[in-house]
Amino acid sequence: MSTLKENIDFNNLPQHVAVIMDGNGRWAKQKGAARIFGHRNAVQAVRETTEACAELGVKFLTLYAFSTENWGRPKEEVDGLMELLVNTLQKEMKTLLENKVSLKAIGDINSLPKACQQNLAQAINTTKNNTGLVLQLALSYSGRSELTQATKRIAEQVQNGQLKPEDITESTVEKYLDTHGVPDPELLIRTSGEVRISNFLLWQIAYTELYITPRLWPDFRKEDLYEAICAYQKRERRFGKVLTPIA
Repeated sequence: MSTLKENIDFNNLPQHVAVIMDGNGRWAKQKGAARIFGHRNAVQAVRETTEACAELGVKFLTLYAFSTENWGRPKEEVDGLMELLVNTLQKEMKTLLENKVSLKAIGDINSLPKACQQNLAQAINTTKNNTGLVLQLALSYSGRSELTQATKRIAEQVQNGQLKPEDITESTVEKYLDTHGVPDPELLIRTSGEVRISNFLLWQIAYTELYITPRLWPDFRKEDLYEAICAYQKRERRFGKVLTPIA
């Protein structure tokens, strides 16, 4: 059976893919089930996307797992999501190790329940020496909050006389972001057809290629990732410049 994977140019892979995993609630509603049912069935999409990126040779994958705004959802759903996170980290450890995936997390991790913090720290420690794909989970994450915290840290440096205002550059800001040391995403995938950024990696996606798919996240599979990468490879990335001569 032919696959879109055959059309991928392995010399032009995005180094970093980010995903806004959207549509779990709508998927569950279509099934006549509670929203948490959609979240539970989204684990397969996470697994396949992670495996596909690892197999292709993508170096970084960032998944928007839980935003700061998500704390405003019904307590039953939030509690279910936190329990799901703990259980998934435990169950997927074998897959992460087999695929040489190292786990990282960005966001306000201290706001997560203690059990989640402990399991997350353990998973990060267990996979820290893996040399393959870096899987970055955005948990209790907000792009605006990240930039606010970075600004505060820079202000403290200036106040302490360790940094002059005139010396502040883009590199200075990047140093204080949660993603410091990780290249900006070249490709951002959003599922469910919604066309918005939702407070995700606001600084980092300045020149990221956006790919919107109507596929709801629980239905997202490897072929969907291949399709997104093929679409990315057909684009001309200009970064505000003109790459071809104007006649």
